[in-house]
Amino acid sequence: MASNDGLPAARPAEVVREYGPYPGAPAVHGVSHDGDRVWAATALGLLAIDPASGEVQRTLPCAADAGTAFDGRHLYQIADARIHKIDPASGRVLGSIPAPSGQGSDSGLTWAEGSLWVGQYRDRTIVQIDPETGAVRRRIESNRFVTGVTWVDGELWHATWEGDESELRRVDPADGTVMERLAMPAHQGVSGLESDGAGLFYCGGGGSGKLRAVRRPRRA
Repeated sequence: MASNDGLPAARPAEVVREYGPYPGAPAVHGVSHDGDRVWAATALGLLAIDPASGEVQRTLPCAADAGTAFDGRHLYQIADARIHKIDPASGRVLGSIPAPSGQGSDSGLTWAEGSLWVGQYRDRTIVQIDPETGAVRRRIESNRFVTGVTWVDGELWHATWEGDESELRRVDPADGTVMERLAMPAHQGVSGLESDGAGLFYCGGGGSGKLRAVRRPRRA
């Protein structure tokens, strides 16, 4: 069934757990997952959170203004107009490339297929870039603000947040066509998005300082 604007009808997102807020971290700017822990970008830096207990296991002090990604070995973090490659063991910055907008308006970040994928908030765009040089490989347009982005099982999802409304959207990576929509509860914005590679999405809660786990839809 389609909505009045021609998009698939939105289904309610199933929020299964909330974490935080954490002391000294009044907002969550980005989210990633390393296979075991959830990483949240905050004013304190990157917090490594145990998804079972909700406890912060480590803090990496660094500039963490927006999206976060993990490539299996390293973390990537948007810091204003740059994307830093970070050693998760030491917190040391190993390299840095320019963010696509170059103006601090980049939002979500994820890793897939040897590329970084960057959400650009007000440009309503997802950009695939070379992780070594920052060179743009392709752009995918959206009709909503993009606040988080993730790949899982070949599916491209992004978060939106406009006014009091937020959604998680599965889109066609070829042309950005919206395939599926999950509507977050009212007043629960999404400031970052990452899949755990299994049954959950982790969503940053912006100025609430919270992190939310959302059930990923099952495929037949």
